[in-house]
Amino acid sequence: MSLSILLISLFTFVELNCENLFDCQHDSLKNDIEFLPDGAYHWTRTRYWQKLDRIGQTILSCGEQKVANQQSAKSQVAKRKVRGANNGKSWQLPDMVALCEVENDSVLRDLTRRSLLRNAGYEYVMTDSPDERGIDVALMYSPYSFRLIESHSVRVKPVKGMRPTRDILYASGVTVSGDTLHVIVAHLPSRRGGEKYSRPFRMAAARQVAAVIDSIYNNVSVEAKIIVAGDFNDYSNSESLQLLRSKRMVEVSQGAKGRNGAEGTYRYQGQWGSLDHILASRNLADGLIECYINDAEFLIEHDEKYGGVKPHRNYIGPRYNNGFSDHLPLVARFGW
Repeated sequence: MSLSILLISLFTFVELNCENLFDCQHDSLKNDIEFLPDGAYHWTRTRYWQKLDRIGQTILSCGEQKVANQQSAKSQVAKRKVRGANNGKSWQLPDMVALCEVENDSVLRDLTRRSLLRNAGYEYVMTDSPDERGIDVALMYSPYSFRLIESHSVRVKPVKGMRPTRDILYASGVTVSGDTLHVIVAHLPSRRGGEKYSRPFRMAAARQVAAVIDSIYNNVSVEAKIIVAGDFNDYSNSESLQLLRSKRMVEVSQGAKGRNGAEGTYRYQGQWGSLDHILASRNLADGLIECYINDAEFLIEHDEKYGGVKPHRNYIGPRYNNGFSDHLPLVARFGW
């Protein structure tokens, strides 16, 4: 009698809008004046470094606890485990993190090399967009579970009345399972001016994301493994999300809830909603273990005006709140 053993490697993917992760240096080509020490938000180096550690703490909390003596799919993965003292358990960090609202390469370098994440070994790629405020998207990844092959930015073609917006980030690489994974990170235009007025701008960006998906299917394989994630400034029933789902993508984050009261990734005037989304190709979605909103107790606070809880954001209007972000992170775990 033979015994066959199936080893499943878990892959943890996180999406997070960082809420204005700016440095304190002025970029003469961008409108970042508000986030300078003498700007409207009085953005000092002390607040900047506090924010970096807050984002690092958020990402660390998206990991998972594992039994320390379990065998991993690759021995290198063990390097990413932070062992507890004499408790037989370890903390497995997220394999990949899609970030929105990060200003530049200097911020990502500080986040990965000088914050609480400095020992995690994360590498990153990011865009350099024409966005007027200078905010971009980035992808952090562990080189122990993802070997980068290539990455590049995709410019969103503007339509009439549309301001320059964030580029779309594309990256591909090989996971510990040996599969090639394609990742697309996007931050669609805001609802400034109203949902109806701004909808064509988000649709322009969504069509560009859809074009990248089509390109992968046409030039790589119809069975390619793809993840699309980011802040879409739209909800699951919006036209932009419907377009992406029509490309054989499954919104694995649809209906995701928190464990401490969060019913969405964002709360506005007492109403929860999810502007952040994670979509996966069907062959990946079939291996989804779980997808939830990380509303750890330190990431939320009591909503005194509307009741319940809300994200513990960094600013409330111009008032410094010494928080984390106005968005809560999405966490998706896949079994390869």
